[in-house]
Amino acid sequence: MTPVHLGILYWPDVRPLSLTLIDEVLHLAARLQPEAQYRVSYLQAEALADTAWPLPGRPWQDGLADCQRLLLLAEEPARSLPEGLGEALLAKARDGALLAALGAGIYPLAQLGLLDGHRVALHWRWQDDFTERFPQVAATQHLFVWDSQRLTACGGMALLDMLLAMLTQDHGAELAGAIAEELVLERIRESGESQRVPLRNRLGASHPKLTQAVLLMETHIEEPLTTDEIAQQVSVSRRQLERIFKQFLNRVPSQYYLELRLNRARQMLQQTSKSIIQIGLSCGFSSGPHFSSAYRNFFGVTPRDDRNQRRGAVAGEAAAGLAERG
Repeated sequence: MTPVHLGILYWPDVRPLSLTLIDEVLHLAARLQPEAQYRVSYLQAEALADTAWPLPGRPWQDGLADCQRLLLLAEEPARSLPEGLGEALLAKARDGALLAALGAGIYPLAQLGLLDGHRVALHWRWQDDFTERFPQVAATQHLFVWDSQRLTACGGMALLDMLLAMLTQDHGAELAGAIAEELVLERIRESGESQRVPLRNRLGASHPKLTQAVLLMETHIEEPLTTDEIAQQVSVSRRQLERIFKQFLNRVPSQYYLELRLNRARQMLQQTSKSIIQIGLSCGFSSGPHFSSAYRNFFGVTPRDDRNQRRGAVAGEAAAGLAERG
């Protein structure tokens, strides 16, 4: 059986763990089921700087055309594509190749229109930015999505779920199960599962009333509830709710709620082009001055200055990247 030629196209910020995991899973597959053979080419989307981790591969021009499947890996959205790479990816799509992406590797495909009309798995922290820039793509918060000749995973360890799905498709569920057992996985996760860590694990506490209260806060960002309303909905007194928050989170409910809304506002400032007053209102602040004052008190900088500093840093990084390539 001729091995499937899988290209791993990665950007310089890729996690070495991702490359190692791909190598480990495919080697396990070949050992457990000899006909499960894959020829892997590691392709560098951009020249690599000197790092503590020597990464494998060669320039993408030297091997991309021969790949039957292509997996794009990146940790942060690429601001632009290297010269010629866009045309090469479009050619792969025309040839009917399976195009896959992990994490921010989804952005180059979306920029080229190769995800238009498709459902994709997108990391939760890029939801605002991506949906604003690419409204024609149906972004989900699933672990991974296989839609026709597009396979996407949200990032992190969802790479493993994606690889096991590919192996199941190619060689059956028994092989995927055997690999999961070798890796001591509790179970094989389904594509539609949520990528967010369960709330009680994120809080570091398992008090049911605390979990219920924080969930209410997270689902009422634009129109915040009062502490009394939250206490009533979780069936405790206000005093008891405040004791629970103080015990497990070392802050009162109103303080935790405010920090939750402000962190959401900062994410929107950095990822969307919405006006500052729109962001403030969507995060439950009654006016622009109210939002700016609360933001400055918490982050030590106004929303406008924070956004400008972020944009300046991004522009500086882009200029530095251009200078290196020049």
